[in-house]
Amino acid sequence: MQNPQEARPRARSPFTAAFLSLIFPGLGHAYAGAPTRALLFATPPILLIALTGGIVIRMGQFQLLGAFLQLIGAIFAFNLIALVYRLIAIVDAYRVTEYLNAYAASGDGRLGKARMPRNPLSLAGLAAVILVMASAHVVVARYDLLAQDALGSCIFVDEGSDAGCDASADASPTPVDSGPVNETDSPAGAPTPEPTLIGTPVPTVEIPPWDGKERLNILLIGSDEQRGGHNTDTMITVSIDPVTKQVAMFSLPRDTVDVPVPPGPAQRVWGRDYGQKINSFFANNRRRSDLWPGNDRTRGYNALKSVLGELYDLKIRYFVEVNFDGFKKVVDAVGGVTINVQVPVSDDEFPGTTGRAQRLYIPTGLQHMDGEQALRYARSRHTSTDFDRGARQQRVLLSLRQQADPQTLIPKLPELVAALKSTVRTDIPVSQLDELLGLASQVDTANIRSFVFAPPLYSQDTCADARGCIVLPNIPRMKQAVKNAFTADPRDEALRQSLAGEGAHLWVLNGTSDSSRGPALAGYLEYRGLAASAPRGRPKGSVPANTVLTVYNGAEEKLASTIAYLEKTFGVQVKTKTDPTIPVDIVITVGRKTPNLQAPPSS
Repeated sequence: MQNPQEARPRARSPFTAAFLSLIFPGLGHAYAGAPTRALLFATPPILLIALTGGIVIRMGQFQLLGAFLQLIGAIFAFNLIALVYRLIAIVDAYRVTEYLNAYAASGDGRLGKARMPRNPLSLAGLAAVILVMASAHVVVARYDLLAQDALGSCIFVDEGSDAGCDASADASPTPVDSGPVNETDSPAGAPTPEPTLIGTPVPTVEIPPWDGKERLNILLIGSDEQRGGHNTDTMITVSIDPVTKQVAMFSLPRDTVDVPVPPGPAQRVWGRDYGQKINSFFANNRRRSDLWPGNDRTRGYNALKSVLGELYDLKIRYFVEVNFDGFKKVVDAVGGVTINVQVPVSDDEFPGTTGRAQRLYIPTGLQHMDGEQALRYARSRHTSTDFDRGARQQRVLLSLRQQADPQTLIPKLPELVAALKSTVRTDIPVSQLDELLGLASQVDTANIRSFVFAPPLYSQDTCADARGCIVLPNIPRMKQAVKNAFTADPRDEALRQSLAGEGAHLWVLNGTSDSSRGPALAGYLEYRGLAASAPRGRPKGSVPANTVLTVYNGAEEKLASTIAYLEKTFGVQVKTKTDPTIPVDIVITVGRKTPNLQAPPSS
């Protein structure tokens, strides 16, 4: 009796094999029944995934982004190689399946006609798989080319040219020369056209890259293009301790004058102090090759880094500039920014788009802002102080940093790159991006130490000056704050700013036998942010046992924080009096039990 014919193996689908190879090289071969070939195709991507996984575990998201920007050329080539490799894997899996089907269909181990003959539908499926795979690689190539375009042409001032860029800093007209400048220590306060060069050009100096160990200082610049000028209205120096990962931010009001000029040829022109407003320093020095190193794209920034470095006793290594019009585009490109508005902003004189004043009001609480709203929040300066304005600018930057997620930014890359090209300039080397972005991802943004060098704590403002309304800096106090930024308790700085913001004026009267106690206590209160002085003369009557705090002429209604601090410090309650002859808000009378408080040494 003849045995029934054994059932032939079921034919495999070549399209399925191709689709599985699209998911991962080698899967299609395993499905077709070719395990050795499957292992050969799967081994390289498995090893690559293991290597990449190890790198990703060691690096943060921002550091990975920096590495990507450094390796964009190599990534483009690798993407092309991966495209060819996957194409070979897909086609080979398709053909191997056909081959094995034909081999199985012969029934006697010889090749024969396949059970399911090749048909147009199967080939169309193969073409669709190849198209899907190629599309993914085209998308990667597009983003890679976008990154190359941004890095190579506009943003990094030492890495490419400005061809095809809307470079705000380089687009403004060059000031007209008006003859030589006399060497003087007292330059005129009014802005002057750029002078003719005197002396020989200063050699270009290459800034050594950051070594990853010393304190890193980066100048953040917000520039405004008005009437053909280039004013650096926002100047925030970010200082990072790479060991402790602490960060401090120092904001300088744009109307600050008499900023010390670094020793060298610049002092021959501007004097020991720059008498004009600091926001004009870039424009007045950008073409001065006889004063500052660099080329036409970097010289103005080198000058600004140098003069602020002299003010703070810091080595400011890099700068990042954002023009205000482009800032709006960047914020819009990332989908807006959410800001915790701590103090409401009310400004009835904010300049509108037509040049006429319009009312601006931003309430407290979490506010999601687009680019225009965020810029208005940062720039409003009427009915608020320079301190408020500087604090708001720092808050905008921190909010953008905290909400910047590389994963959410990738889909918005085309819009973001277009905005960055016309907005951002920096001299940070591309070769250090991964290291700097890695450091940025490690810092504690929730505990950044914020310093706004605004009146009345760090400077004085006045409009009774031939130079207009200006800010006169207290340079020793600024230098001390910068020096102690990472060692002092940040709560002390917050208290100083709070007390200084109330603007109380104090007298310290001393009737004890120790004449130094009055000036010492006044110095301590000055250190704490209060405007205190110790006039000569003894208070009336005998020396009290305890400190006497007297608030005059209703000042208690506006000095809640100051009064609370004084009562806690001296352990007594304030008294109130009305006396129009007293020109200050609070009088402190030293008693026998008054603590001997002294400000810490300045060095």
